[in-house]
Amino acid sequence: MAVLKSFVEVHPDSHFPIQNLPYGVFKPQPSSSPRPGVAIGDYVLDLSEVASAGLFDGPLLRNSDSFLQPNLNKFVSLGRPAWKEARATLQKLLSATEPTLRDNKELRQKALVPLSSVELLLPVVVGDYTDFFTSLHHTKNCGLIFRGPQTPVLDNWYRLPVAYHGRASSVVISGTDIVRPRGQAHPSGGSTPYFGPSLKLDFELEMATIVGPGNELGKPVDINNAEDHIFGLVLMNDWSARDIQAWEYIPLGPFLGKSFGTTISPWIVTLEALEPFASQAPKQDPPPLPYLTEKVSKSYDISLEAHIKPAGHEDSGVVTRTNLNHLYWTLTQQLAHHTINGCNLRPGDLLGTGTVSGPEPESRGCLLELTWNGQNALSVNGLNRKFLEDGDEVIITGYCKGSDYTIGFGTCSGKIVPAAP
Repeated sequence: MAVLKSFVEVHPDSHFPIQNLPYGVFKPQPSSSPRPGVAIGDYVLDLSEVASAGLFDGPLLRNSDSFLQPNLNKFVSLGRPAWKEARATLQKLLSATEPTLRDNKELRQKALVPLSSVELLLPVVVGDYTDFFTSLHHTKNCGLIFRGPQTPVLDNWYRLPVAYHGRASSVVISGTDIVRPRGQAHPSGGSTPYFGPSLKLDFELEMATIVGPGNELGKPVDINNAEDHIFGLVLMNDWSARDIQAWEYIPLGPFLGKSFGTTISPWIVTLEALEPFASQAPKQDPPPLPYLTEKVSKSYDISLEAHIKPAGHEDSGVVTRTNLNHLYWTLTQQLAHHTINGCNLRPGDLLGTGTVSGPEPESRGCLLELTWNGQNALSVNGLNRKFLEDGDEVIITGYCKGSDYTIGFGTCSGKIVPAAP
């Protein structure tokens, strides 16, 4: 079968070949209005220009204004048939053998904008954000650190995808600086609690689901229909102030130790693009309850890396290599469980996977695990790190490697700046 090629030149190592076409939102100029686009090679295809030219001529998108919006919420609400129609149209328009866009110089110049010249924005308006805790290796390591070897994983964890509700207002786009949070931490001896800038600031290597069509209040999503409610995935760094979190989380869970910032990558990679990299999900023991039992239980073979660029240095060092297929609970189980009580999800909602850790020490997805809560220093380009210092930048990448192309997510980055005075 011939490999699909684009008339847009795409480097073999690019994250954005014609097989990917991830969706984002951008501004071509600082004064421009935001508009949706897809990444192709070193360019972004302006979907507002494609729509205005009448090139979305399928029955579901012909009269839609979803690509004339300042975000992707309306488009993701349309559901999988519309997503497939859009993908087929875009792959045809961008293919090497199709003249419609290739040979229309005026439209091509308006619609294909160099990625190097645009400002990338949050691709959706995030109305609600939930963070799960679905990596068994991460859960075990946290349990060993905080509770010891007797009960590293609590019984309920094997029965349901544990989660907490996060703060949607502090979800930011890749490249946004993260201000070191201030808060309370454990008192020493009989003293009052420490108050000041966090001394244990951490990253968390995660991915996140972007919800497509939601569900009505009171009507759960069936587990075997849950995939139709997932538009795609982004990279995520759910920054954590471990000292603040450890003092506040009993008895209700995370609050100020997490809500100061969550970074996502700008490009949403669709499930259609990821389908060739679907993998068998891990066996679950004990078997899940019927409402979480899937006819097909799958994950995705997505290689994930976290790099730290120490303050004042030009080069970054890899500190974590892991894979999404290490998750115990699947993306669809997370979504179905979220709605089983009748909770209504809405288009653009963000569902984080929780830290993605693997079984090897080098596959641990945060500094809490990598340094064992600061007991062991981690070497980054010859410098020791137990937790993040001001000026450190964390860069997360993710990709699927095919035989002759790569499906990638770009990067998810953020730099720590000093706490507010």
